[in-house]
Amino acid sequence: MDTPPDLQEPIASVLGRTPSGLFILTVANHAGQETGLLASWVQQISFDPPMLTVAVNAKRYVNAWLEERPVLGLSIIAGEQKQFLKHYGAGFAPDESAFAGIPVVRSPSGLPMLAAALGWMEGAVRDKWSIGDHLLYAIEITSANRGPTFNDREPYVHIRKNGFRY
Repeated sequence: MDTPPDLQEPIASVLGRTPSGLFILTVANHAGQETGLLASWVQQISFDPPMLTVAVNAKRYVNAWLEERPVLGLSIIAGEQKQFLKHYGAGFAPDESAFAGIPVVRSPSGLPMLAAALGWMEGAVRDKWSIGDHLLYAIEITSANRGPTFNDREPYVHIRKNGFRY
């Protein structure tokens, strides 16, 4: 880490308090494999066209899948849906089912979206940058839908104790 030792603790504690939402990111490859992972670094970046950014750790195999099939989905997690944090927090091997026992609906491109989510969005990768230890994707939203509790629940807002790790 290039951060000077005397700045590590104050930066880590304040950066960790920067709020973000929690999402389940879904991707698939051309072989038909699908996976999902917990994502928190998601931010809207454009009104017209509707776009957002998604940051994915550069070491994740899903980056290769996004090169192969540049479409992804995001299911928005509600504050009460902590079960999804445990299920998706550790990640899955490429041949493991990320959706076993989880009810899903299908997006227009066929990606699995969590049926119990507040809502979901699907989009196409329009650009990508290597930023630090993550890849940052610019996603143009191509479809979205509200979930069954969209009007009744609030999105999960996430903060961390330390801004230098998940």
